[in-house]
Amino acid sequence: MIIEPLVPVDHDIPGPLLTELTALYASNRAFQQLSGDFPDPDDIRPAQVAAALADELAHPDAEVLLARSQGRLVGVAVTLAHHPDPADPDPWIGLLMVDARQHRSGYGKELAERVEERFRAAGRHGVRLAVLENNPKALAFWTALGYEVIAHRPDRQRNRPCAVLRKPLAAEGLMSLRV
Repeated sequence: MIIEPLVPVDHDIPGPLLTELTALYASNRAFQQLSGDFPDPDDIRPAQVAAALADELAHPDAEVLLARSQGRLVGVAVTLAHHPDPADPDPWIGLLMVDARQHRSGYGKELAERVEERFRAAGRHGVRLAVLENNPKALAFWTALGYEVIAHRPDRQRNRPCAVLRKPLAAEGLMSLRV
């Protein structure tokens, strides 16, 4: 899997890439229906995806990462290096989505691990994310990867009930021993 940041050209996502991203978002109908991020989960338009990603990229600490396998877009992750709450020390995964036709193929786990490694390499000690309370499949996915629920609260954008999860990012290969 190759991970590359999304780099808009003149503030726009190139047409072919936007087509790929729209197909990826549309393939996740069940999530789109749960989240309510798009008015009609059966009719997600390129302009809507472009607007959603522009909103993400408008934040100075946000990064959109594209995951490709054999040249095909298989996933997207949106990360936030610093949460708007200054009391929150951790970076966040705002979205991790894999093409629904590729679910259960390992791409989600690999993409999550690559995001964690990026934060670990940047010296970060943990990572957080929020899972919609009405999405038990996502909660099972993240807890299987070692994330633990640390709070329940509404999300900042739409006031939807969420579980907040955190995973410590210990330096790989290092173990803390107390004698």
